[in-house]
Amino acid sequence: MERYSRQIMLEDVGDEGQRRLSESSVLIVGLGGLGAPVASYLTGAGVGRIGLCDKDIVSLSNLQRQILYTEADLGQPKCECALRRLEAMSSQTAFDVHPDGLTAENAADIISGYDLVVDCCDNFATRYLIDDVCRETGRHWIFGSIGEFNGYVAVFGGRSGAKFTDLFADRETLSARPAAAAGVLGPVPGVVGAIEASEALKTIVGIGDTLDGRLFCINLLTLESNIINI
Repeated sequence: MERYSRQIMLEDVGDEGQRRLSESSVLIVGLGGLGAPVASYLTGAGVGRIGLCDKDIVSLSNLQRQILYTEADLGQPKCECALRRLEAMSSQTAFDVHPDGLTAENAADIISGYDLVVDCCDNFATRYLIDDVCRETGRHWIFGSIGEFNGYVAVFGGRSGAKFTDLFADRETLSARPAAAAGVLGPVPGVVGAIEASEALKTIVGIGDTLDGRLFCINLLTLESNIINI
């Protein structure tokens, strides 16, 4: 257990917490700016099985913030490139690849195969789909969103009973929006993705106060942050 010794020595984690991580499974929906740090930290922490779900290919504009990829990956599917990098990080982790992305047709089958879902996508339609299926299957899921200098994280499916529609009620209008294409400072998804990964690990191990039913907001330009009850 030398690999995870610095984590195991934490009183709140210990051997039992590490065992829970090794026996857990997490689906990451989206392997872009948020998904890259989430996948990296969950792999490094010893999560036993990780699902990689994304239908996009690596483009030049991704490299400013999507730290799993290099110039050699341009034009290749993100799932394949992410898999290569992550397998090189940990031979102890099992990876599943879902290169068709999450759709209304496959969401129930895919999500039901994991203990926890981490949203790292860039559109509301997929998030509403995740919320629907996670409520049907009794799964927790972690919401993450970024834009310009701002980031947002929340946890749904916990004891609070909070739903994504409680936070974003106008489903029809928001679902019709195209995928986000606004500017973003490179480190913003790194910070927000790290917080999502932390919430995932806390949820799996069962420690600390998670963002269940609460929205964490941060502005990296001003370094102001706050938590809002949903």
